[in-house]
Amino acid sequence: MTVHADLAMVNLDSSDPVAHAAFYSRALGWEVTHSQAEYAMISKDGTSVGFGLVPGYVPPAWPDETAGKRYHLDLYVDDVTVAEKDLVAAGATRPEFQPGGERWTVLLDPIGQPFCLCPRPQG
Repeated sequence: MTVHADLAMVNLDSSDPVAHAAFYSRALGWEVTHSQAEYAMISKDGTSVGFGLVPGYVPPAWPDETAGKRYHLDLYVDDVTVAEKDLVAAGATRPEFQPGGERWTVLLDPIGQPFCLCPRPQG
């Protein structure tokens, strides 16, 4: 294959695009660049993440390995404990099952989709 594509953006299914975008805007420090009930988007430095309304959206059960997991985001943070507290205050929840031990922390965003907080690599 000789064609190389450039990633334009990532679009995620959502039960509440406006709230979903607002949460990740806060988590990443990105700007909300579009916000309507059926679709919202955040952007920074030419990269965007969109959140599209899917009626009847049901988040995956965590840690149910038999259910289809749609995606998860890994977010680098300077201090996992501080980031966890801030994101829980913004609407995330911390599930009991934590497979990463000390390496990362799993949280569920406000619509129930898992994401991970990972220590930012040093150097």
